[in-house]
Amino acid sequence: MSDMKNVIIAFLVLLIICGGVEAHFTMILPKMDAKAEDYLADLGETKTLYILWGHPFEHVLFDCPNVEVSLRDPDGAIKPLIPEPVTIEGVRAWKVSFKVEKMGDYIITVKLVEEEHGLIDYTKAIIHCGEEAWKGWEAIVGQEVEVVPLTRPYGIEEGFVFSGRALFNGEPLVNAVVEVEKYHSKDEVEPIVSLAEEKFKQDPPMMFTRVVKTNKWGEFSYTLDEPGIWFIGAYADKDGIEKRGVLIVPVLEKFPQETKEEKLNVSELNNKISSLENRINWLNNFGYGAVILSVIALILAIVAVVRK
Repeated sequence: MSDMKNVIIAFLVLLIICGGVEAHFTMILPKMDAKAEDYLADLGETKTLYILWGHPFEHVLFDCPNVEVSLRDPDGAIKPLIPEPVTIEGVRAWKVSFKVEKMGDYIITVKLVEEEHGLIDYTKAIIHCGEEAWKGWEAIVGQEVEVVPLTRPYGIEEGFVFSGRALFNGEPLVNAVVEVEKYHSKDEVEPIVSLAEEKFKQDPPMMFTRVVKTNKWGEFSYTLDEPGIWFIGAYADKDGIEKRGVLIVPVLEKFPQETKEEKLNVSELNNKISSLENRINWLNNFGYGAVILSVIALILAIVAVVRK
């Protein structure tokens, strides 16, 4: 049975590898178990980021092709970052670092050319520093295909609606496919993927990669309903080459979190409501019969008293 399970898992992985490039993303992560808070920085901190290639949702990684990396600081100055090769979970990845010297928003951009799949990926992530220093997050950095946030891409809680605009050479990317996918760490991924494959046998990937389209202005919206790291990629098929702009959006847990006492009170209230609903349903179904039985019982009691 164990051997059969391993064969099935290997087959599924093969399907993922041989499938289209759609689920592949260039990932820019502060660490492999990254949280939304990891895209924040302190003034004077040296920020390190890792660049990987693979499937964020299923946490399937491949050797990362060569990348070009640049950094835009909060004042708009742009400089290249030199990626250093590293090995992560047995595959080739890249590492870059920079010092956070100003308050505001730093935009890291990565260009990746995947010749095997005929894809050019333009990815960007935003590192925020400083209280109310909300400067630079909406900047257009000039990627050939670019996702520009209309919603500030930090300080977002689970359940927020994110809006963005897709551009191709600075012009609206009209009626374009936008894929939305959430990253999972290696430790948390297996039960999630297994559940999707069990519950939605007809099409498990529909739960891995969500899809929305842009309007005539290149705009789109999507509800980011879970905390974590989200990848939002807009596609442009130009000159027979698929090109994609990707924005990485970190989403925080609900704030403030419910306390344990509040959760218990809500649970208790739900139980009482459920009990009341059951009683109402019982009365609706058997109310008249109960009244009749009560009347009969009362008559019998009276008769018994009279006989005495």
